[in-house]
Amino acid sequence: MSVFKITVMSGRNLYDKVFAIFGAMMVFFYFGLGYYVIFSPYLDHIDRPLRVIIGAPLLVYAVYRLFVSYTKIKENFFNGEDDDR
Repeated sequence: MSVFKITVMSGRNLYDKVFAIFGAMMVFFYFGLGYYVIFSPYLDHIDRPLRVIIGAPLLVYAVYRLFVSYTKIKENFFNGEDDDR
């Protein structure tokens, strides 16, 4: 029974690590998309204030996700416990 608990816990731990890394990659996507929407010359046919209205929340959300991803990565990778034993 205890072997099963260790397997389930390490599976959950692996799941958390994968999604922590995915969340960190999405931070770059949100920053890039927000920057692209605001500053891209390919979107000049859209009014500048509208582009800022769309792009600014993306940048704010990227900053929020940055802090959330930082805490998730710190929690899952640098918690000081050896879960792999």
